[in-house]
Amino acid sequence: MIELSAKKVAGPIIRLHPDDNVVVARVDVGIGTPVPSEGFTSRSQVPAGHKLAARAIRAGEAILKYNVCIGFAAQDIPAGTYVHSHNVSFREFDRDYAYGRDYVPTPVLPESEQAKFMGYVRADGEVGTRNYIGILSTVNCSATVVHKVAEWFTEERLKDFPHVDGVVALSHGLGCGMEMSGEPMDLLRRTIGGYARHPNFAAVLIIGLGCERNQLSGLMAQEGLAADSRLQTFVMQETGGTRKTVEAAVDTVRKMLPRANDVARVPVPARHLKVGLQCGGSDGFSSITANPALGAAMDILVRHGGTAILSETPEIYGVEHTLTRRAVSRAVGEKLIERIRWWKEEYSPGRDVQINGAVSPGNNAGGLANIFEKSLGSSMKGGTTGLMEVYRYAEPVKQHGFVFMDTPGFDPCSATGQIAGGANMILFTTGRGSMFGAKPVPSIKLATNTPMYSRLTEDMDYNCGEILDGTRTMPETAEEIFQLMLRIASGERSKSELLGLGDHEFVPWNIGVVS
Repeated sequence: MIELSAKKVAGPIIRLHPDDNVVVARVDVGIGTPVPSEGFTSRSQVPAGHKLAARAIRAGEAILKYNVCIGFAAQDIPAGTYVHSHNVSFREFDRDYAYGRDYVPTPVLPESEQAKFMGYVRADGEVGTRNYIGILSTVNCSATVVHKVAEWFTEERLKDFPHVDGVVALSHGLGCGMEMSGEPMDLLRRTIGGYARHPNFAAVLIIGLGCERNQLSGLMAQEGLAADSRLQTFVMQETGGTRKTVEAAVDTVRKMLPRANDVARVPVPARHLKVGLQCGGSDGFSSITANPALGAAMDILVRHGGTAILSETPEIYGVEHTLTRRAVSRAVGEKLIERIRWWKEEYSPGRDVQINGAVSPGNNAGGLANIFEKSLGSSMKGGTTGLMEVYRYAEPVKQHGFVFMDTPGFDPCSATGQIAGGANMILFTTGRGSMFGAKPVPSIKLATNTPMYSRLTEDMDYNCGEILDGTRTMPETAEEIFQLMLRIASGERSKSELLGLGDHEFVPWNIGVVS
């Protein structure tokens, strides 16, 4: 388990663990800069967020950050030298999964002591943080229609329904030209079904073309959905085509609006929060500020009975053993390793993708040498409590506490799976400045550093860079994130909502062959 410091970060160099052989530059470090705390003088010009050798490192020796291996020295590296992808080699190494060895049960507060937020309680007992009407497509061929339906409902036309957050169209590029059965189709239908049932929707329309492989009848049967006053369906080829389907769907939504508006937020315990955890545009500070701070906030949420959903399987690769050791059981830990092995042995062999080593150019420019280093920071979003369950993509998340969902690292696709699984909020950390929203749930963006936050204040909700600046501690930051979550879950608008983001971030995982 990675231990996180409660101290404020100060000084030009950050040491993360006593046994590390690298340190991180808090600010730009020039050649010849003395670092008395480490006993070396910088031999390189090192950008903020990047690493320096804290001592001489022999060729082939493991590079340790947070006392976790993030690669191996490709050559002898003298103390004070810049350490990055040019002199760090990426290769597989043995890891002890030690299933459940470090698991410690987390005491959950009695409901009377749990934090509260103002949510929408639905008929099935699930709780929404927003109140939308959703228009979903079964196939790309109905994408234009669902968007035309949603576009009809302008702010002016919705002004008499103040409790409705909007009418949102969610289309995708799948549903035909794909396998008619098996995992790809099951996964697509599971995703659409999860959105159709989502508590942030007061009502839903599903619109299909009619001849697609993802037949509406098959979707409804697989997902146990039935048309009723909350859920209506249209097949364009049966309804009369594009114009008539748009008119019929608009008329249906108009009839749904009064009932959708006839709701009120009520106080509910924080155990009803299911938070999807995301990071994008990561940098060298992600593992020092925003990700561990978000993890500490999730520890608070878990103590209040809520659920934290860590995902992005390629972005825990290399540090998955830090999660299996926290698993509630060997069976749960083995579920996680089975998904890692599927990615490595079946899905991505021989391809130039993240899990095979290389991170994006932005990640690399931000100080991350390879996927092991990125995973080290990414995994911290999950905090330190026990791993209670592992889910496949878009499976309904029923277990409270810290859980994992198998998803790609592509943020919109990953968040889509989490929302389909029931996440009613997304918390998203970023070092480079990702612009992201995910209707029908609010997204909160956490900046890792103050310079980026200052440039992008219209997009960032909270500045975790104050930990670096020495003006906030990790516990202070975690508590403020937790309180921000409660306020936004209660209706306060996040920055992405104010900007209108989220109409085009519905991206089901295209896992299969396209024909």
